[in-house]
Amino acid sequence: MVTELSREIIMPATNTPAHTLSFKVEGMTCASCSGRVERLLAAMPGVAAANVNLATETARVSSDQPLAFDTLTQAIAQAGYHALAPAAPPQAAPLLATGGGTAVLLAALFALPLMLPMLLELGGKHWMLDGRLQWLLATPVQFWLGARFYKAGWAALKDRSGNMDLLVALGTSAAYGLSVYQLLAAPSTMPHLYFEASAVVITLILLGKWLEARAKRQTTSAIRALQALRPETARVQRGTQEVELPIAAVQVGDLVLVRPGERIAVDGIVQQGASHVDEALITGESLPVARSAGQRVTGGAINGEGLLLVQVTAVGAQSTLARIIALVEDAQGAKAPVQRLVDRVSAIFVPVVVVLALLTLAGWLLAGAGVEHALINAVAVLVIACPCALGLATPAAIMAGTGVAARHGILIKDATALELAHRISSVAFDKTGTLTEGKPALLALHALDHDQDGLLRAAAAIQRGSEHALARAVLDAAATRGLAQDLAASELSALPGRGVAATVAGRRLLLGSGRLMSEQGVSTAPLQAEADALARQGRTIAWLASVTPAPQLLGLLAFGDRIKPQAQAALQALHALHVETILLTGDNQGSADAVGRELGLTRVIANMLPADKAAAITALQQPGACIAMVGDGINDAPALAAADVGIAMGSGTDVAMHAAGITLMRGDPALVAAAISISRLTYRKIRQNLFWAFIYNLVGIPLAAFGLLNPMVAGAAMALSSVSVISNALLLRRWRPA
Repeated sequence: MVTELSREIIMPATNTPAHTLSFKVEGMTCASCSGRVERLLAAMPGVAAANVNLATETARVSSDQPLAFDTLTQAIAQAGYHALAPAAPPQAAPLLATGGGTAVLLAALFALPLMLPMLLELGGKHWMLDGRLQWLLATPVQFWLGARFYKAGWAALKDRSGNMDLLVALGTSAAYGLSVYQLLAAPSTMPHLYFEASAVVITLILLGKWLEARAKRQTTSAIRALQALRPETARVQRGTQEVELPIAAVQVGDLVLVRPGERIAVDGIVQQGASHVDEALITGESLPVARSAGQRVTGGAINGEGLLLVQVTAVGAQSTLARIIALVEDAQGAKAPVQRLVDRVSAIFVPVVVVLALLTLAGWLLAGAGVEHALINAVAVLVIACPCALGLATPAAIMAGTGVAARHGILIKDATALELAHRISSVAFDKTGTLTEGKPALLALHALDHDQDGLLRAAAAIQRGSEHALARAVLDAAATRGLAQDLAASELSALPGRGVAATVAGRRLLLGSGRLMSEQGVSTAPLQAEADALARQGRTIAWLASVTPAPQLLGLLAFGDRIKPQAQAALQALHALHVETILLTGDNQGSADAVGRELGLTRVIANMLPADKAAAITALQQPGACIAMVGDGINDAPALAAADVGIAMGSGTDVAMHAAGITLMRGDPALVAAAISISRLTYRKIRQNLFWAFIYNLVGIPLAAFGLLNPMVAGAAMALSSVSVISNALLLRRWRPA
């Protein structure tokens, strides 16, 4: 839950528009389409920002005033596309939907007889299908199965722009029209016809779109896997009865019963029972974690062997799972900065291609070639230049990268954070709760009689029943050592600001500060050297002494924040990535230096107030440097916001997670290196995809213009470009944290 203090920190930092509407847009086929819709939405009155993602086929519109969806729908419809209301379920695809398998199959059945003479020619057999039969086979492909190209192309033309559909419609119509002209001009002969070119190109493009749609569904598998974690009902305890209710009817404060093997339906706190909970798909934690009374559980996790009674703390959109899904959807729908270059290219791409096709036609005619030859080469230019892959290159990689990261407990809030993280040069860590456990632990003890177990048993007897953090540390240490708790303390008395006194086994014992020892006449000299050495490491010292029959020192206990077991390996992984590591902490210099030495941090900066941390991050942001900040507390929020990339521990506060661009769903610092690793790999895929998207056109257009590609090969290459870009992005799903 976000506290009032959280809101004070979050609200001034948020300058985003108050109203945001996300919805599906159907009918977009290339980067030019998504660019048109985006420009259209951005130009509408009251719209502050618009973002359209081709890969997810979604639009997000932001405004400072409530948005009328009907107005947006009408504008999108006039542009030739179809918007689905945010709450509307996905519509059933018609029998011959764009890229649908049925449409591909029918187109192939019509086109194969047209291709048969060409295939026989390769085997040395000469046979030609009657021209009128060719016309009968090609016409339904051109105007029925290919009608979508005319519809969308005409809408683009009316909008004085262009898209992939326009190029396909122009190219195939030219080949089809030339064939009809040849057939009508010489009905008694067998003229050179190009019906197979138009029909096969449309078939190949439909096939490419079908394969592309299937591949795109795989890029959203992470979202579907998370959505599948949401149970539809919960077993709620009402008085002495158990009632099975829809999740929407469950309220905060309800008691939910979770049986062994069931998926936990809600976020909550265990009231009764103990079990192990599998949170793998939520936090990326591979092993089940123990949960018992007083501990939190997350909706979507799988209960193990025990029966749990859970009190609901969050439902609906406020639940952890819902927020994770929202974050992943936001990241997958966002536009990376590198996409701006692609958008600028796409805006002028189609007009440039049409000009190149006309120049190809004119060039061949001037060179003395026949109209047929010149026109077919121009058609090949139009077909191979379709900018499908260009529009899919970046979003497909982002969808796959953020999806696989979420599966392993790394939530990337937006595409900007994903893109920036690949060039992180330095990572600044907060200490408490980030590199350390965030709670005191007993780190050392010295007994004058060398009986450390006896010293710890006596201290545990005094502290039993206390809720003080240091008392818990003593009791945890005794339990870890398996010490018998057979000593009982009586006549307990708290000494405010000094410690505690109690009678144990007939002796009056004191446990507390050096000031308490001095006041009671206990000399700490025998262990003062050890105490001074521990104090230089930032440890808190507690002395144990007996005052009966005479004051006598028994030993000392040293407390500190224990370093997380994964911290050292996490920093080594960062060093292997050639990333500098910095400790940025409010602790004293001695404590900070001790942690720095133990973990091998590159730099240690101590005595930092929250504002000082933000200033230190700003000072580190030199030209060429990319600084990440890792923290988990309210005091880390300013530094997280100031950093190029803020990384919050999911085990920390809501404020830290709001200020960060990346959230690690479990408090494991090793995920920092993993986040950088998946960012670098995703950015590499983006660059590879953009390279292939551009290279298809840079190589294909000249080849087509010079007559080295016929329209069918051009169509196959164009379809292959989209599929290859998405397939390359899907390789990211194999990634695993090191």
